[in-house]
Amino acid sequence: MPLKESYDVLVVGGGPVGLFLAAELRRADVRVGVVERAPEPVRQIKAGSIGPSSAELFDQRGLADHFPQPDFSRFLAAGDPDAPPPPVGHFSGLWLLRGSDDIRTAPLVAAQYDVEVVLDAYATALGAHIARGHTVTAVVDDGDTVRVTVDHDGAVSEVTAAFVVGCDGGRSTVRRLAGFAFDGTPGTVTGRQALVEIAEPGPLQKGWHRTDHGMVVFGPDPRRVLTVEFDGPPTDRESPLDRAEMEASLRRVSGTDVTVTALLTGTRWTDNTRRAGGYRRGRVLLAGDAAHVHPPFGGQGLDLGFQDAANLGWKLAATVAGHAPDGLLDTYDDERAPVAARVLENTRAQVALMRPDPQTAALRALFADLLGYDDANTHVSSMMFGVDRYPAVSDHPQAGRIVADRPVGERRLYEVLRTPGALLLDATPDGAAAAAAAGWADRVRVERGPETLLIRPDGVVAWGAADDTGPLDAGGLEKALTHWFGPPASAGGH
Repeated sequence: MPLKESYDVLVVGGGPVGLFLAAELRRADVRVGVVERAPEPVRQIKAGSIGPSSAELFDQRGLADHFPQPDFSRFLAAGDPDAPPPPVGHFSGLWLLRGSDDIRTAPLVAAQYDVEVVLDAYATALGAHIARGHTVTAVVDDGDTVRVTVDHDGAVSEVTAAFVVGCDGGRSTVRRLAGFAFDGTPGTVTGRQALVEIAEPGPLQKGWHRTDHGMVVFGPDPRRVLTVEFDGPPTDRESPLDRAEMEASLRRVSGTDVTVTALLTGTRWTDNTRRAGGYRRGRVLLAGDAAHVHPPFGGQGLDLGFQDAANLGWKLAATVAGHAPDGLLDTYDDERAPVAARVLENTRAQVALMRPDPQTAALRALFADLLGYDDANTHVSSMMFGVDRYPAVSDHPQAGRIVADRPVGERRLYEVLRTPGALLLDATPDGAAAAAAAGWADRVRVERGPETLLIRPDGVVAWGAADDTGPLDAGGLEKALTHWFGPPASAGGH
């Protein structure tokens, strides 16, 4: 689709995070363009799942049904109450995580390519302009607009936008051109991941295995292999990974004579771990890998990026529309940067626990013992599965967390949330919550519900009533409404 001359928001990067952000903005009627360098979605093997928090987000958008799922009864049900629950995840290849009560939804198993195809169609159907095969060469923020120079097959054009969001990956052009700092730690390992065919009889054992030469992973897809070697970062990140290189790495790390007969898709990576010092510079913002990079252990990257996009999307839309309260856009950095910092730290720790030396072996055994304690296991499980709580202006126990699904009349709450915008569930017998929120009717819709909750457009609980049977804390509700959505129409002229 050809680019227009101007947009409210130009998203640079048409991978899963950029496409999801574009869709979030279109849900709020923002004029959105997406510029992507690749001519089509990349089939290279990358992420294989979406974490529980973003699985809930996809359900709220009506997207989860696009990805048929395996039986996850073992993830959400304990089975024999006298037996220890089966592991549902790993830390550094230690398959000991048993989950926690905070984890309400199973991960969504889906190859990144399939996710990108679905999101491309979703964003396009909502009206986003997606221009593939376009490369950004300049980004200039003049204070009132951002001017972006784009090259398409040698034809250079300029696009203006009120805001630009870089979703263009770990080596982000937008981040570099806009002058964002990107500090952290350099790569120390070479990782390789591929879908392959292996000659029978195959000597590799299923699962994660730490050896004297690194880490080797086989499965759960019978074609998937992964190796980690502690010999420094890849010397070549550009040339394609081939069959011979993958076979040699598998043989070095596993100590077997495995023979790879074909390589279907493969990639190299390292543990370069960095985060932008801020996610906003004037009218230019970052999301996803453009804002933070880390090794892929635990499959946390897509979840982190989708939550960035959901958090930023409604705040940027409110800013474009002119009804955002002062400082709303800055809360994007305030809420998302600490979440990314925790992911970066836990992936650094996972790499440290994989090192092939006797001291690490001892530390790894001690860490495995600690995961035997329920509190420690719950803490690490919640961290790995992205169960985060933002700082809240309400002391309600659900405030700051993605709302849990529940019946709302004849529908599920997540089905109700498929209508864009903020939502107030009113369980008061006299409709007192709806009356208190009347001044925000242009920004917050009201539904009768099982309890009184104010839910932001990203599905996060902003406020909740302490007791639906007693008098409504109208002041607390109005404070939360003003904090997140600006003054009421009568006061602010909306």
